[in-house]
Amino acid sequence: MTTSAQLDDQLVAEPVTAASRFDLPRWRELRPGLTLAVAFLALLLAAVLAPGLLAPHDPLAVDPARSFLAPGGDHLLGTDESGRDVLSRMIHGARLSLMIGISATVIAVAGGTLLGLLAGLSHRIFEAAVMRFIDVALAVPELLLALVVITLLGGGTQNAIWALGIGGIPYYARMVRAQAHVVRRATYVEAATALGLPRWRVIVRHILPNSIKPVLILATIGVGAAIGAGASLSFLGLGAAPPSPEWGATLSVGRNFISNAPWLVVVPAVTLTLTVVSITVVGRELRRRSEGRTGR
Repeated sequence: MTTSAQLDDQLVAEPVTAASRFDLPRWRELRPGLTLAVAFLALLLAAVLAPGLLAPHDPLAVDPARSFLAPGGDHLLGTDESGRDVLSRMIHGARLSLMIGISATVIAVAGGTLLGLLAGLSHRIFEAAVMRFIDVALAVPELLLALVVITLLGGGTQNAIWALGIGGIPYYARMVRAQAHVVRRATYVEAATALGLPRWRVIVRHILPNSIKPVLILATIGVGAAIGAGASLSFLGLGAAPPSPEWGATLSVGRNFISNAPWLVVVPAVTLTLTVVSITVVGRELRRRSEGRTGR
């Protein structure tokens, strides 16, 4: 006789969405743009895991005698106003910049999942109230909402992460709520409920994992947007502060010397742009494959 636990495992294994049939792309199927994006992200990952091995100099070492050196020679990307190596600062800044984007996305997904499930599985009156709140929040640009939050919390890296995370909650809440409506009507969920499984178990083992799968894939694109937003806050002086090598803070300082040292703006701007674009390209590819599209 099949136990409830065995039935539970069988039900959770049943695919109910295209996202559950997600397959990692094969190398031979990678397009040139996607290949370059993956290669850049791999290089970025190496910079995050082992910056000391890749950086030729100390990113915080000050040497006024070597300030504003043009790119080339011992300083491949030049030096800044304090004589610090720009390449080393970009490499060491990757960890902090990516940490801001990933941490903010985790907060947004966690909060959005909780709020979305509450809305999708609750009484219609409560759901309508939550959705009106989400609609109002979505009417405000995410960065502007983050600025409101950071005004209340104060500046700094940690507060910037929380501000960006809270600002992204409505977006993910709406997605989870819509997915929860689809999953709760799935045959295997109705079967589990009819067999008398506790409601909390049905939610935790069936509705939650199948509602969040497509959201996690879309969150990869959100990481790129969060990195850009985090750099914007640092550029405005509300995030990481100098002499931190965070890309937005570096860009903010470099704008003061754009006339005589343009590389102080070009290098962090290009690095930030390539990072956001690469993450977006990979995220879109993951979403395309999760939806089962094979067309080029």
